[in-house]
Amino acid sequence: MKLCSWNVNGIRARLKTGAFQAYFETASADMLCLQETKSTAEQADFTPDGYFAYWNSAQRPGYSGTAVYSKHEPLSVAYGIASAAHDREGRVITLEFPDFFVVNVYTPNAQPELARLDYREVWEDAFRAYVSGLDTVKPILICGDMNVAHNEIDLKNPNSNRNNAGFTDRERAKFEALLDAGFADTFRHFYPDLKGAYTWWSYFNSARSRNAGWRIDYWLISKRLLPRLKSAAIRAEIQGSDHCPVEIEVE
Repeated sequence: MKLCSWNVNGIRARLKTGAFQAYFETASADMLCLQETKSTAEQADFTPDGYFAYWNSAQRPGYSGTAVYSKHEPLSVAYGIASAAHDREGRVITLEFPDFFVVNVYTPNAQPELARLDYREVWEDAFRAYVSGLDTVKPILICGDMNVAHNEIDLKNPNSNRNNAGFTDRERAKFEALLDAGFADTFRHFYPDLKGAYTWWSYFNSARSRNAGWRIDYWLISKRLLPRLKSAAIRAEIQGSDHCPVEIEVE
């Protein structure tokens, strides 16, 4: 199975330029998970043949949101993490298949001046508890924009960004706790020391052309699935969003 994930930063904008359709057609994915859709399914109006579509839109219009297109119909679909306090922003979709779950997530951003860092930490604990519970039932594949660069190798300028949103010690510790709960970073599984591999670039100061980026988009998997993991890739050449797609292949 080929599984892809992409923060599209507004699906309607990507559809207008054709960037989304072009990637969708060439990816030929068994599943494509989207984050930051900023839309409802009706507003996006994209219904490709041969795919089941699942959307979790934020209550606030034009904000956040996730979606999944899957060639394979799941046994069940869940929206959110079963928490009224955390499920208003459309951040999680879970698809259950016979021998694994797929969880698509758009982690809250800590925001400038770390205005939302306290909330993010509470959310992270709730999300970790949610996926840990699923993992007791069957293995999980977790994908999405997790809004954190795990280690210094995962961003171009770690020293100047150390206390900025996405690279605080508190955010990195929460990500480490998620990995310690039994999950593996698929890209680092294959490329533990590869530098310059990023998935997000600021729109300012020609960051993308200079490859001054961050790796904040991931595929994580239950460690017991590692024997089935065949490849992991960052598709930095795919334009359109300020993020690029990330992909894995699983047997």
